[in-house]
Amino acid sequence: MELYELTVHELMDKLDKNEITSEDITKSYVSRINEKEDDIEAFVTVLSEDAENKAKEIDQKIEKGEITNKLAGIPIGIKDNICTKGIKTTCSSKMLENFVSPYDATVVEKLNAENMIDLGKLNMDEFAMGGSTEYSYFKKTRNPWNLNKVPGGSSGGSAAAVAANLVPWALGSDTGGSIRQPASFCGVVGLKPTYGLVSRYGLVAFASSLDQIGPITKDVRDSAMLLNLIAGHDERDTTSAEMPKKDYTKALKNDVKGLKIGVPKEFFGDGINEEVKETLQKAIEKYKELGAEVEEFSLDIAQYSLATYYIIACAEASSNLGRFDGIRYGYRTPEYSNLKELYKKSRSEGFGEEVKRRIILGTYVLSSGYYDAYYKKAQQVRTLVMNEFNKGFEKYDVILTPTSPTVAFDIGSRSNNPLEMYLADICTVSVNIAGLPGISIPVGVDKEGMPIGMQLIGNRFQEETILNAAYTLEQEIKFRENHKPEFKKWDKWDRQKMSHKNDGKCRIEVKNKK
Repeated sequence: MELYELTVHELMDKLDKNEITSEDITKSYVSRINEKEDDIEAFVTVLSEDAENKAKEIDQKIEKGEITNKLAGIPIGIKDNICTKGIKTTCSSKMLENFVSPYDATVVEKLNAENMIDLGKLNMDEFAMGGSTEYSYFKKTRNPWNLNKVPGGSSGGSAAAVAANLVPWALGSDTGGSIRQPASFCGVVGLKPTYGLVSRYGLVAFASSLDQIGPITKDVRDSAMLLNLIAGHDERDTTSAEMPKKDYTKALKNDVKGLKIGVPKEFFGDGINEEVKETLQKAIEKYKELGAEVEEFSLDIAQYSLATYYIIACAEASSNLGRFDGIRYGYRTPEYSNLKELYKKSRSEGFGEEVKRRIILGTYVLSSGYYDAYYKKAQQVRTLVMNEFNKGFEKYDVILTPTSPTVAFDIGSRSNNPLEMYLADICTVSVNIAGLPGISIPVGVDKEGMPIGMQLIGNRFQEETILNAAYTLEQEIKFRENHKPEFKKWDKWDRQKMSHKNDGKCRIEVKNKK
């Protein structure tokens, strides 16, 4: 087995036994990136040379006894909306194409403190607005299981990179499912922590009351390990919660006897693919065999979550993205005659169509005469959604749903239909609205061999419960052992690859894929 195929905890074990070095691991991943990145296009920025140099340096310090921490020398990929000092943070947008952050995000500081190695910045939907990674200014990331399919979004680059073994694990962000949905599409594990558990300082804001950074990993143990690293209070983030430090790996007991699992019937109704339903039903039966108590119940307020989410998220986006005006930083139009024209042209040219769509929607719902009818009402419904979940958790330890109503869809099949694209978030957005933790794990494949994800939702700050429930099922079904991405080639398709001239204008290079 190649080093790039191993989980992080397997790599750590080999490092601990002096069987391999950090340089060995890093070179293995760099070689893999060189081999597969042209197919997947997961990265906006690749840091191969820097990574190899840092690995050598770390190995020398480990040999001298100057570094003793267990994660030293382990590579990682970082979503490109998380600030990295001295490295471009573009949010996959023309607006920030050349932006280099002067500081590190808190989560990046924590990675650096552990002497981990940044392999690069990963592609995403522009400003995290999208569910397919087709709305990136730079490129369309493709799904390693089938290169004709989307990887999901907005953390599609992160999920695809982990699934394709381009990175051992990655950081993503989740505003309405942007970690869990791509994890489901790519057959990996995606954890959205409780709002406030992980600092948002240095995360470029989309919707501040919904955004959360979290891990995308090969298995559940790695997810718990990365959460150990990034969780914790940060005084620079006013929404950061003060919680006692935990070791989430200790929760992985491989035992769900007596666990009470609620299955909301509304999440298994119309619009959910039949193969998804059937696969999750098998997972439910497995939980019963393992001693869990599973019961169907009603979570009917959840049907209003999608509309509520898009009102709140777009409203907050319109406010947060107001800072990109062509004056302070970011893209500035080269031709303008007055200040108003500077604002207008910089924003029109700098933002992509989906971002502009959401800014317009958000501005509308916040405008005079519509605030009470839309935004205020959405906030009221948000409270009702929270209360409904609270009632559910009075009876159940975990709530089980599909992660996505379907498996990964074809590239280009929904990008011109925003409503259809938004409906793909129907299973995930309520978790963000209520500020709850949620994890997606792969539980099977459909008849075409595409991964199917299952979502487990926990009560606030009950990550241990959903991690153990996910881990226990993972050990039973052994998805990674039984299923591997096939990198199915595009059939009779022209491969379109975005590239950029120095003038910043975008062109399309067409190469025939044989």
